[in-house]
Amino acid sequence: MNWLKELFTNQESVAHIVLLYSLVISLGVYLGKIKIGGISLGVTFILFVGILAGHFGLTGPISTLTILQDFGLILFVFMIGMQVGPGFFETFGKGGLKLNMLACLTILLNIGVMFACYYIFFDTSDQKNLPMMVGTMYGAVTNTPGLGAAKEAVLNVFADKQNFDIASGYACAYPLGVVGIIGATLAIRFICKVDMDKENEQLSEAEAENPNAKPHTMYLRIENSIISGRTLEEIINFINRDVVCTRLMHEGVISLPSNDTVLSLGDEISVVCAEADAEAISAFIGPQIEVDWHEEKQPQQMISRRIIVTNSSMSGKTLSKLHFRSVYGVNVTRISRQGIELFASNNHHFQVGDRIMVVGFEENVQRVAELMGNSEKRLYAPNIATIFIGIVVGILFGSLPVAIPGMPVPLKLGLAGGPLIIAIFLGRFGHHVKLVTYTTTSANMMLREIGLALFLASVGIKAGAGFWETVAEGDGLKYVLTGFLITIIPILIVGTIARMKYKFNYFTIMGAVAGAYTDPPALAYANSVCNTEAPALGYSTVYPLSMFLRILAAQLIILFCCGV
Repeated sequence: MNWLKELFTNQESVAHIVLLYSLVISLGVYLGKIKIGGISLGVTFILFVGILAGHFGLTGPISTLTILQDFGLILFVFMIGMQVGPGFFETFGKGGLKLNMLACLTILLNIGVMFACYYIFFDTSDQKNLPMMVGTMYGAVTNTPGLGAAKEAVLNVFADKQNFDIASGYACAYPLGVVGIIGATLAIRFICKVDMDKENEQLSEAEAENPNAKPHTMYLRIENSIISGRTLEEIINFINRDVVCTRLMHEGVISLPSNDTVLSLGDEISVVCAEADAEAISAFIGPQIEVDWHEEKQPQQMISRRIIVTNSSMSGKTLSKLHFRSVYGVNVTRISRQGIELFASNNHHFQVGDRIMVVGFEENVQRVAELMGNSEKRLYAPNIATIFIGIVVGILFGSLPVAIPGMPVPLKLGLAGGPLIIAIFLGRFGHHVKLVTYTTTSANMMLREIGLALFLASVGIKAGAGFWETVAEGDGLKYVLTGFLITIIPILIVGTIARMKYKFNYFTIMGAVAGAYTDPPALAYANSVCNTEAPALGYSTVYPLSMFLRILAAQLIILFCCGV
């Protein structure tokens, strides 16, 4: 049995390292699925299993653990950047500006409460306490990428004091952080006297209103000689307006025209367009006429279908400009991007890879599918080169030193901030440099979860040796208490302001809070009590900026406050 003992004890063995990580990650994933009060810790439980393994001496060479930790962090934040990149800059539009400003206020209050607790409860002469409080703050806001950025900054500033294990503070604050986010949003409901049924009713009424131009159907006789002999697609492109030709009468025969159908003088066509465009379209094509052949149309069945955007010409176009309801006679009920369900708002900008749920008559839904591409095969090919090119550029960008007077070390975005920023720009503008940046939701989630699992397992294993002394015999209870305060106080303040001053719907506030804290369990709870997609809209509006600021803030706090 010596071989088995050596497998678990020989830290230099590759088999030992692989076995250790596999055990920690698999156990962490399964234990993270256990729900208490309907809430689970999810993949973050890997951290606690890693701490337990490290406590009992199951570890590996520090250099190996660090390499896996840093590579996991890079992969994790890069895939997050690729996910949020396409919609990052759109969140600053008119509709999302207030929510993003409130999210920024939340982040500032998190930092403010952290410093207040630091000066009230801890010995400021001890160098390790502020880094530990930073770890506590990121556990309180359930933001793992921020923890990674903070750990990297700590090593840069305290190169000779690498025993500052901020993961212990993170682990102490995280469980109550998950519970506190949901609890604080519920407290806002009672503070502001919110009627849940009334909020749901208001959202339903708002969605029922027609957000697009009023539809107009008319029948035209082609009398413009310029049109004769040209295809329907050429004519529509020339008109440069949203218009759909649903029927064609040519020499007494009724047909369903396609883009390649050639039109002739005297043909009669059925056209659907926005009411505001009707006069201009009629002036170009020919006069409106009364017909009876449309009555022969057979009744159609209403269907719903998920359509994938694969037509690159659709990138950047907004939902309102496409006039799906008025021109195509269909409704877009929801949009999914990289696994995030988005509210189908008028200002949504489409990107390749978006999946939209369309409801309408089968014929009309098919027209929308042709317009958007809907060719899933185009999305199957993995774009590995783009990912690793982006990581290379991200590491170079994150390593650029920026000298700031008074700081002992130059400011760097590091292995977390650099790849994140480059990934955001690639996700949004990569097509301009001929890089295919689309990654399927499953591929993005897989790479992201692998990176996160490697990072959490590494952090836990490295922290395990001194965790018990830090928590049980040190300031563990203080970290728990201060973490809880960091979690709830900003939510109570910002949530009340959002409701009382800006009159946001309560469910939008719930989603925005979850996005500001980058906390999926809180979003899942909000979705469970809301009848619409308002929480997802709030979440997706503030999530990109919040994730970016939390990662950047982690490094700035350590470098500016601990590096002096």
